[in-house]
Amino acid sequence: MSRKRIIAGNWKMNMTPSEAVALVNELKPLVVNEDVDVVFCVPAIDIIPAMEAAKGSNICIGAENMYYEEKGAYTGEISPNMLVDAGVKYVIIGHSERREYFTETDETVNKKVLKAFEHGITPIVCCGETLTQREQGITIDWIHQQIKIAFLNVTADQAKTAVIAYEPIWAIGTGKVATTEQAEEVCAAIRVCIGEIYDEATAEAIRIQYGGSVSASSAPELFTQPDIDGGLVGGASLKPDFGKIVNYNK
Repeated sequence: MSRKRIIAGNWKMNMTPSEAVALVNELKPLVVNEDVDVVFCVPAIDIIPAMEAAKGSNICIGAENMYYEEKGAYTGEISPNMLVDAGVKYVIIGHSERREYFTETDETVNKKVLKAFEHGITPIVCCGETLTQREQGITIDWIHQQIKIAFLNVTADQAKTAVIAYEPIWAIGTGKVATTEQAEEVCAAIRVCIGEIYDEATAEAIRIQYGGSVSASSAPELFTQPDIDGGLVGGASLKPDFGKIVNYNK
């Protein structure tokens, strides 16, 4: 089956609301590609202005995080209902920076994934290994563990609509990029893992992104691999070059 590519920008903690509007307006004409779903995952305070700026374009606005409770005394958190009401369709869950700096675990990632599905939001579930884990040869085992816990109690029908982002931690913002072979090997292993949890049809349907210093020059080779269905792009999503990444096939 043919999976539509999905290229998402993760803005991280960048862009004020006015800067977000300016960036969306600058990128709108540059990211037109009917073969690709284009998503900008932006800071919570930017969601509504970015959504307004993106109206009438092919850009979908997503969130960078959300909490797994409906509402309550969770100061500073964003609920799934808040995202739904704002029109958000995608949310990044379990990014390595959330795990490293904000003590997210595989278990909290699973709670967030389940809650996202409950509210009709597509989770972009992140996984990835450190340099030490890669050097010790446990990359595939480690990522299988992350995926199996993240998808605990997720149905096959839900999983088919999910997005998984493989981001080797050692390649995020470092300028180091996994080779095309390394990226494809792990994305293929993730697809095998989904097949083991569910079935071949689910494995064939799920979209798997590569992230980790993706650039306009590396995108064409990465995104044409059989198991890489697009990218989760960090720093490069804040520049006009993001248009070249989205139009990798032109």
